[in-house]
This record gives sequence, structure tokens and C-alpha cells, in this order.
Amino acid sequence: VYGAIRGLVDAYNDPNTVFFTPEESKKFNDDIRGNFSGIGAEIGIRDGKLLIIAPLKDTPAEKAGLMPGDHILQIDGEITNGITIEDAVQKIRGETGTNVTLTVIRDGWDSSKNFEITRANIKVPNVEWQMIDSNIIHLRLFGFTGRSVIDFQQAMVAGLSDGGDGLILDLRGNPGGLLDVSVRIAGFFLERGQVVVTEKFTSGDDIVLRATGNGALKNFPTVILIDGGSASASEILAGALRVHNGTIIIGEKSFGKGTVQELNDLSNDSTIKITIANWLLPDGTLIEGNGLEPDITIEMTDEDFELGTDSQLNKAVEVLKKEITRNK
Repeated sequence: VYGAIRGLVDAYNDPNTVFFTPEESKKFNDDIRGNFSGIGAEIGIRDGKLLIIAPLKDTPAEKAGLMPGDHILQIDGEITNGITIEDAVQKIRGETGTNVTLTVIRDGWDSSKNFEITRANIKVPNVEWQMIDSNIIHLRLFGFTGRSVIDFQQAMVAGLSDGGDGLILDLRGNPGGLLDVSVRIAGFFLERGQVVVTEKFTSGDDIVLRATGNGALKNFPTVILIDGGSASASEILAGALRVHNGTIIIGEKSFGKGTVQELNDLSNDSTIKITIANWLLPDGTLIEGNGLEPDITIEMTDEDFELGTDSQLNKAVEVLKKEITRNK
């Protein structure tokens, strides 16, 4: 029966419309809660290729050197052609302390490389912030989970109390998460009622999601950092702030994941996740397959990785300082 259902679902030829067995449903719910055992990387399928969307902070995937855009050719020697995301997750996940080997090819490489990675218990962080040059708040948002809004608010209050005059909102490697969390965080920057995102359904119906916050940061100097690991809710937040506030986006083109899935519970704890709509930015831009082009493109160099420098962040500081001066 499971095989018949999976075949029916696969006939839609949509990598985001999937059937979950009870075991796979449990893993999916663990992801949402942000606590699971694996290597700590968001993966996706683009043009039939299994890709790393983003390695999560302080996880085995990040420490091993995996990067957004890496193409996974094999998992423990098994070729990934035609694999589903769910099958890939099942193969990559495993008990803490065990190893998995990913064969990866990266743009610019002449040949593939093997990454042997030891699985660990993964706890997805929410927010991390620091003060740069005594007045610039550098806030990294790692995902959009149930705690992200309060963690974001607390970090901003602390940063402002410490004398922050501007914000670098760092969405690099942020694979997304809960849509309503993205909309609520956008509410700190937008006027109440402004459109954050539109869900466009195949039926022709649209659902418009609007900012409901206090807009406290609307006029606060802000720049945004993105890269190929910024996806889904990250793209919604960054796109909405650019459309309405003219917020400058720096870094590399985002992933381009902009579809809406509905989760339907079946008997025996199995589920079906079905794509039902596309996300449109306030200016009508389709996110799916397009992504966001930065206003200022800065690519991380080999020197950055070797020396531990961050040319994207440095550029963001430079641009933000000009914004702060202009705002005074």
C-alpha cells in the first residue's frame, strides 16, 4: 500500500510533494522541533540533482567543510540519481557516532571528493549576535522555528541597549522554516498591513499575508546578507524588506525555494506533504526557481576560508556604516 501511494505521489513530478511512512513522519517532525541525529545539513533537489542547501552552524556537516550548492553524487557509494529527498535523508541520518560518506562535486573542482562524516545529535540554533566596531549589531538568524521571534526580539533589545546604531541581518545558510515566523519577524521592519508575501494557489485564489508587528525597526539602518544556503522563509523576509524599505542585500544568489506545502495526516501515522501554492514577493516576483539576486555580489574566496576572514561581512559593515552616516 505504501508503495502504491508513493507511486501516485511521485507521478506529480514535484520533489516537494512526498509521502511519509510513519518512520519518515517521525523524522520530519523531529526536523520541525529542531532536534535530531545526523550530520546537520539542509538538502534539496534542483534540476534532478541532490544539493546541500546549507550546512547548519556547529554541526558535523559544517565542520567537515560542506558548502551550499555542493552536489551529492553518492551516499555511502550509492548513486543519488533519481533519489528523493526523503530517501536521501533516511540514508544520511543514523545513530549518533556512526559514519556516513558523501561523494561531492563542487563548482570549480576538477573531480569529486569523499567526505566521511560522523553523525551527531543535532540541535538547530535560532539566533546569535555580536557587536562590531562598538555600534553595529551583527545578528545571525539560523532558522525560523517556534522560538525565533522571541530570540530575535531579545537579541535586538540587547544590541540596542549596548549602543547599536545599525543592523546586519545575516541570513546566510538559513534554509527557512515556519512561514508565520518569517511574517512576524518582518513585522518588526514593516508598517502594519504591508504585504510580506502572497500565497498563489493553482485554483487561482490568493492568500495575502501582511505585517502585524509594530514596525519598530522600519527606519533602523539595516543590510541583509544572503548566500546559496538562504532559502524559503529567508528569501521571503529578505525580499519583503528590499521591496518595501529598499534594504540592501549583499552576498550571493539565494537558493530559490518558494512553494507552499500542506501536511495531511493519514492512518497509521503516515502523512502526505502536498505542494499547493507558490510564494510571491510583494512586487509579484516568484521565488521558486529564481531566488534573490543580491544588490552587491560578493563571493567568499579561498583566502576567506584559509584565513578565517569574511569578505561578505566586511562589505556589509562598509555599506552599513554609510547607511548609518546618511541616517544621522
